[in-house]
Amino acid sequence: MKLLTFSTLFPNAAQPNHGLFVETRLRYLVGSGQVQSRVVAPVPWFPSTHPRFGHYATLARVPREEQRGGIDIVHPRYPAIPKIGMTAAPMLMAQAVKPAIGRILDSGYDFDVIDAHYFYPDGVAAVMLGKYFNKPVVVTARGTDINLIPGYTLPRKMILWAASNARAVITVCSYLKDEMVKMGVQPQRITPLRNGVDLQRFMPDDRDALRAQLDVRGFTLLSVGHLNEHKGHHLAIEALRTMPDVSLMIAGHGPDRNKLEQLARQLGVAARVRFLGPVPQAELRAYYNAADSLVLASSREGWANVLLESMACGTPVVATSICGTPEVVSTREAGRLMPERSAESLAETVRLLRADLPARSATRRFAENFSWDATTQGQIDLFQHILTGQH
Repeated sequence: MKLLTFSTLFPNAAQPNHGLFVETRLRYLVGSGQVQSRVVAPVPWFPSTHPRFGHYATLARVPREEQRGGIDIVHPRYPAIPKIGMTAAPMLMAQAVKPAIGRILDSGYDFDVIDAHYFYPDGVAAVMLGKYFNKPVVVTARGTDINLIPGYTLPRKMILWAASNARAVITVCSYLKDEMVKMGVQPQRITPLRNGVDLQRFMPDDRDALRAQLDVRGFTLLSVGHLNEHKGHHLAIEALRTMPDVSLMIAGHGPDRNKLEQLARQLGVAARVRFLGPVPQAELRAYYNAADSLVLASSREGWANVLLESMACGTPVVATSICGTPEVVSTREAGRLMPERSAESLAETVRLLRADLPARSATRRFAENFSWDATTQGQIDLFQHILTGQH
């Protein structure tokens, strides 16, 4: 079958770590040999690549077309108006993307289904496009699109419209299905298909050699994610005050870098905090292996891929008990959940983990339950049911 994968969340030459979770799921799906796909990954239009424009300049550097892993990708531009354009975003995106999809059809690639990721504005725009091109649409809910954006009245209405007019909805965890049902979406329209982990990319390695190579000493925590408030890096830094023999590595970039560095200095723990900057996914394995535990102190998540990536390397996790995370951190071998989202709770949970550390081989075995096989087959079954009129 032929898919058209549609999402603003997809890696590109200028943003190689952007939306990797969408690409990974698609890579396994195409790897099954039963599916082809082309990708339409819209990018906000911006006129200048000058470095002084920061993030917007990066967007301007995204190529119009590229290929990754044998999959053809186009990046049409759409108008995005910061802050005030939220309610217009789906319509603006859909209108801007129509010519690109028309060219794909004209080239002879007559796709069967639009496979859209992230409900707003992407999923809403995809359903609009599905109606225009007379193609069925499947939308995958991934986290913030369901546990944050529906707090805004008009986006909530548009998400409900898209969910009702899509042929099917996928959620990356059962928690998000439950949240959508509470919003008013019919449960029979929703299929939870959790994310898997690449067990070949993330695996145990020579831990002692990596710790020496990366200069990691003593009990060391690793926090991975965008440097903003909701990822909770500040809580990991604050927790170091009561863990004098613990160090912390932070991988990621974002607007709070200076604020986090300043916090570490103010608390007198800066010597034990190392900011790694953005780390390519291929290099994260070394840091997962070198760390004693991953910490994820987020205020919201859908299905946090970093948890499984860490576990696949044999490293247990400490995480906030929110959203889909309890579906991942479900046994002692996986790690421990914090009773509350605070620095004190994080420190206490790390202490409990240290007192009863699981064998790294047991953590790896737990992660092996989360291969991509079941998720890939679930997608194939769902798309086939749609194409045969059974869904």
